[in-house]
Amino acid sequence: MSPKQHRGEVTSDLLLDAALRVFVESGEQGLTVSAVVRTSGVSLGSLYHHFGSLDGLIGALSHRWLDRLLGELTKALRNAGTARAGIAGAVEAYLAFVQEHRGPALLLHSPLADRKGMARGREFRDAQEARVSEVALWIRQGVDSGELAPLPLPLIESLVLGPVVAVARRSLSGIDDVDLDEAARLLPEQIWRSVRA
Repeated sequence: MSPKQHRGEVTSDLLLDAALRVFVESGEQGLTVSAVVRTSGVSLGSLYHHFGSLDGLIGALSHRWLDRLLGELTKALRNAGTARAGIAGAVEAYLAFVQEHRGPALLLHSPLADRKGMARGREFRDAQEARVSEVALWIRQGVDSGELAPLPLPLIESLVLGPVVAVARRSLSGIDDVDLDEAARLLPEQIWRSVRA
């Protein structure tokens, strides 16, 4: 990597880190170009050069953390010997991510992310195609082996991840009535019952 490329990467990272920090501290309303530039110490021109707009910066930040989350999920699925163990591993990995990366989890589960996901869902999914394909492959193998019910792939994905996302959102919203460690112990069996063959 050339020195210029390295500087560009460092500048991008500074902007992404600053955007996350501003979002966590000030919420969506505080996430402005001026707040990100001020927090990062990077010039306004550099923000526009690297990301094109605040929307581009937020998209890149979401992609960065979604890729990490999907990476943890696919790793858990790959390491599982059975579909049942895969569900337990995916639940544990997802909730551990929420606990270990609260700021990024807040962003990924925010109304801002929901709006962007609804407006540009296909684009986001295509950008994560390799990770999404691994999840689909795991589901297909579970159905083909007779471990998972012969349901459409999106339905199985929703039955597995839906409850986990709901618990994560509840925890992140500040409602303090959910223990994520307890959820990681209890949810896998309930999810397994909904998707087993």
